[in-house]
Amino acid sequence: MLKFLIFCTLAVAINAEIAEEEDVLVLKKSNFNEALQAHPNILVEFYAPWCGHCKALAPEYAKAAGMLKAEGSDIRLGKVDATEETELAQEYGVRGYPTIKFFKGGDKESPKEYSAGRQADDIVSWLKKRTGPAVATLNEVTDAESLIADNEVAVIGFFKDAESAGAQAYEKAAQAIDDIPFAKTSNDAVYSKFEVSKDSIVLFKKFDEGRNTFDGELTKEALLSFVKANQLPLVIEFTEQTAPKIFGGEIKSHILMFLPKAASDFQDKMDQFKKAAEGFKGQILFIFIDSDVDDNQRILEFFGLRKEECPAIRLITLEDEMTKYKPESDAITAESITEFCKLFTEGKLKPHLMSQDIPKDWDKNPVKVLVGKNFEEVAFNPSKNVFVEFYAPWCGHCKQLAPIWEKLGEKYKDSTDTIVAKMDSTANEIDAVKVHSFPTLKFFPAGEERKVIDYNGERTLEGFTKFLESGGKEGGAPAGDDDDDLEPEDLVDDSDSEDGTDDDNEHDEL
Repeated sequence: MLKFLIFCTLAVAINAEIAEEEDVLVLKKSNFNEALQAHPNILVEFYAPWCGHCKALAPEYAKAAGMLKAEGSDIRLGKVDATEETELAQEYGVRGYPTIKFFKGGDKESPKEYSAGRQADDIVSWLKKRTGPAVATLNEVTDAESLIADNEVAVIGFFKDAESAGAQAYEKAAQAIDDIPFAKTSNDAVYSKFEVSKDSIVLFKKFDEGRNTFDGELTKEALLSFVKANQLPLVIEFTEQTAPKIFGGEIKSHILMFLPKAASDFQDKMDQFKKAAEGFKGQILFIFIDSDVDDNQRILEFFGLRKEECPAIRLITLEDEMTKYKPESDAITAESITEFCKLFTEGKLKPHLMSQDIPKDWDKNPVKVLVGKNFEEVAFNPSKNVFVEFYAPWCGHCKQLAPIWEKLGEKYKDSTDTIVAKMDSTANEIDAVKVHSFPTLKFFPAGEERKVIDYNGERTLEGFTKFLESGGKEGGAPAGDDDDDLEPEDLVDDSDSEDGTDDDNEHDEL
């Protein structure tokens, strides 16, 4: 009894020290361990006050915390300002914002990465799957009706024998999917209500055809493929909220339609796009992007598009490297889109590489201007050492580097074997280099080997000079060893801090 009273007293004291903003715990290094002990299941967001993604997530995150609290759940949500609590951020490997981790049972050593969407329902559903049974049991019709009504997507397994091989495969599939609720029933009334006459699995959804029934060999792998192919709408709009579902899914080939919602023929083109999507379910994700939305302008720029050029269609693959494709026809019809996708799936399309025209004065200034059309000739000139900055006009880090890069160009302007250059990677693409973040600095040493060396040293005139004078050895690394991997959803994020400051060697993601 004494130990119990001491524990209760400590719990009260600990909770008093952990500040709350509405229903979200405000965590710091000073109270982090205590919070994990006081709350056995806690989701923690590491954020930056200036991060666009974090600002968009904030109201949904708070809403999710409120929903759980209202239900009497012991699951709590917390947040850490990673720009202030740098030790905590470093301890948990925070490299981008927001980073969200789930701590279960007070275990601080191996938290689980949050992997679902960024709306309140997604957060709550994911947490419930992580803390409760993977498959809920439905004993009444009202249980099933509530499950379907409360979720955008829900899966119900109809099994008369809950121990059958099919039911066990269903259980394993449910354990592998975090963001969709799974349930099972053997109740005759539930079978009758949903017009199910035999054991089967049905995916219920609030869009498109409303429900899909699994048809095939009942294995975990087949069930996962079935769910992943049907859990998203035939056409999904790209927004801050849907981005995690789009980029976190299994389908890595995406076709995008850029079209203003205000267009008079919007619905007609959407109908054509949707009709084409029917033939590629599970193969290609069909995505609509409102080209009038300000937050989407960077995405248009990434594809070399201007608002005036929309509507337009583009296709992109998000495998090891991103590859873009452009249809030969500008027509937006079900037939033309279907033919374009068919050529892609058959491997008959060539990647689309953007390039500006070569400026007449490209070599007039100390820093030479490269574009797609002259890159090969200049960068791989066997008699020249060429140091190139791949930049984006909007990148804050690139703007800060600009005066240093100009000084470097001035230093080597009279050199007979060294060239300092730059290329706008939002308007120019090349096969030899895949740019993952801005600025990217690469060195192309003289010789016939076509070597490419990444620069990973300090972004100072002295650092660059030592690198060049050492032939790319001091501050260099073999190409491909960059730490900053591309996160496609960061196309919509403004990575610059409000005060314009820049940590050395930081990047703006594409």
